[in-house]
Amino acid sequence: MPNLFAHLVLALWPLVMLGIFRALPPGRALIWSVLASYLLLPPYPTEFDFPLFPSMDKTTIPNIMAIVLTVFYAKEKIKWLPDTALGKILVAIFVMAPIPTVLTNPEPIVFVMDMLRGLYAQDIFAMMVMQCILLANFMLARNLLTTEKDLRDLLLAMVIAGTAYAFPMLIEVRLSPQINIWVYGFFQHMFDQMIRGDGFRPIVFLSHGIWAAMLTMMSLSAAVILIANTEGRLRTKLIWTALFLVAVLVLAKTLSALLYATFIIGMVLFTGWRTQAKVAMVLAVLALAYPIAKGADLVPEERLLEMASRVSDDRAQSLEFRFEHEGALLNRAQEKPYFGWGIWGRNQIHDPVTGRMTSVADGRWVLTLGMLGWLGFIGELGLLILPIFLVYRMSVRLPSEEIWRQHQREMNVFPAQGGLTKKMQQGEITPIVGGLSLLLAINTVDLLPNATLTTMTWLIAGALLGYAEAYLVPKDKPANPLDKPAIAVETRPRTVL
Repeated sequence: MPNLFAHLVLALWPLVMLGIFRALPPGRALIWSVLASYLLLPPYPTEFDFPLFPSMDKTTIPNIMAIVLTVFYAKEKIKWLPDTALGKILVAIFVMAPIPTVLTNPEPIVFVMDMLRGLYAQDIFAMMVMQCILLANFMLARNLLTTEKDLRDLLLAMVIAGTAYAFPMLIEVRLSPQINIWVYGFFQHMFDQMIRGDGFRPIVFLSHGIWAAMLTMMSLSAAVILIANTEGRLRTKLIWTALFLVAVLVLAKTLSALLYATFIIGMVLFTGWRTQAKVAMVLAVLALAYPIAKGADLVPEERLLEMASRVSDDRAQSLEFRFEHEGALLNRAQEKPYFGWGIWGRNQIHDPVTGRMTSVADGRWVLTLGMLGWLGFIGELGLLILPIFLVYRMSVRLPSEEIWRQHQREMNVFPAQGGLTKKMQQGEITPIVGGLSLLLAINTVDLLPNATLTTMTWLIAGALLGYAEAYLVPKDKPANPLDKPAIAVETRPRTVL
């Protein structure tokens, strides 16, 4: 169980965030408060549980404080809804999905020796509040991180944080995962899952070794994105940092994170931002289509298991275990497909006598589908995919640089692009958005085998959405420079002779 120090750190964390907001501008303060909270606070089960409210833990406390400090301390005016109609609809679905879930789950689930209670009216309030808290960093990033400089700040912060975190990770690679025990007095997961081959997977203060590997993958990808779009001494430093993070990622012993990093590095270094945006869109569509394909038995599980067995028997057994429980939980979710089973573990599979939970849920998608049904799944994944979709629209609607130069030479004007903002008509798109879209898409794809939806993912999605909306949503109707100019009318009084 967590020690007193773990609860003390959690209780005093609002003061730490206040210090961050006092020292930095609001955008950077948001970035560093999210990163510091995610990387340093004690993991579950360290929490404060108050009646009628979600548990106050390393996710909820920083998210609530980010809202309070941004609005009341930094005095920033926040627009809580996206500019696009689709974005508004998805936010409404995400926040209000618990209402039909609670209303359709009043019955208890009874076992021989135990029971799970039905959902009450007050659960609507608690679940909706939790949904709003989860969206906090997404909405704040959408407002505060909207320029190329903001995106660079985000990427650089990820590189710095991931590099600093690599050192305690290396300690655990050598000595076994012990740091959370030393500092907070408990181990946050099953120790045998941190053993891989003849070594250990680091975890530090995160939920699992996979989370630590994904952090390193994201930091490495951020470094490569900056390398491809930076010059001078900083680029040299980033190259050396990226090489160091490659070594740490290999030592983290998580094959999926290593494959993700290899894919992103290849795409960023050898393709343009438009291609990256289009590939990211393909990955996002695949993530959205996977549950449908899984339910229709279109996922080639046997083929995937055969491929995994060529890598190692351990990985094949792990994948088979995931497929087995994923299928069982999907069958459970299909009993209430539209609005799900709700909270308190009602979406899980239990022993009919003791009520003990017998299922293991790894993928975020099957968790969301089981708890909130297709409505909640569409709301959550839709918000993550929306920024990718908008960057894809930028990639196909913005003419190429050659077309812009041709029109500038021939007419000294820009071609009409209905619905595009002036900045977009000037071609001021940073290629960073292509790499960030890929990184967000990879995070979305990883929600299929793992529940790696973190505050960092929401932060990236919000920043990308804010940048894309600044270009795609015109603040005023742009003039069409190809229209014939109006005939000038002489208004100056003439002299009559």
